[in-house]
Amino acid sequence: MAMSDYSTGYSAKAIEILEAAEIRIRRGGFEAMSYRDLAADVGIKAASVHYHFPQKALLGAAVINRYTEKLSKALGPVDLQQTTVTEHLQRLCNCYLATVRNEGLICLGCMLGAESRDLPEPVAAAARHFFTTLIGWMTAAFGDRTDAESLAIHAIGILQGTMILAVTLERPELMIAAGDRVKQLVMSSE
Repeated sequence: MAMSDYSTGYSAKAIEILEAAEIRIRRGGFEAMSYRDLAADVGIKAASVHYHFPQKALLGAAVINRYTEKLSKALGPVDLQQTTVTEHLQRLCNCYLATVRNEGLICLGCMLGAESRDLPEPVAAAARHFFTTLIGWMTAAFGDRTDAESLAIHAIGILQGTMILAVTLERPELMIAAGDRVKQLVMSSE
C-alpha cells in the first residue's frame, strides 16, 4: 500500500532489497522473485542478497512483515473517542485507493493471501499475520458491536476484491465506489 517508508532494523541495502522484492511479489507473486533479479534491481551480486537474507522464505516473510508494519503505521491507532467508525473506514479506504492510484499494484497481502497454500510456512504465516492485524484494527474500529469482526472481514473482503478489479481493469475509481459501499453497509447495519 502506498505508505511512508518503514525501515526499522534494516541496513540501507537491505531496505533496497526489501523494496525490490515487494514490487516483484506484488507484480507476479512469490515465485516471481528471484535473488538474481533482485541483485540486478539493486545493483549487487546475488551472493550479497543472500548475505542480507540467507533464505528466500525469510526474505518473503520480512517483506510482508515490513508491509504489515507500514500499513499499521499508516492506519494509526484506533481511537473511538477522537475518530468515528466512518473516519476509520475512510482511513483504510484511502490506503487502498492510494495504492491503486499511485502504484497500480494490488496489496501485497492480497497477492500472498491468494498464494498462501503454496507458500513456504514463514511467508504464509506472515501473510496470515497481515490479515489478522488488518482485521483486528478494523474490528477495534467498529467498537463494541457484537458483529464487529464479521463487519471487519466483510469490509476488507470488499476492498481487497475491488482492488484486484481496479488494477486489472485500470480503473482506480472503483476503489472510491467500494469505499462508499463499505460505509453504506456499515451504516445500514447499525
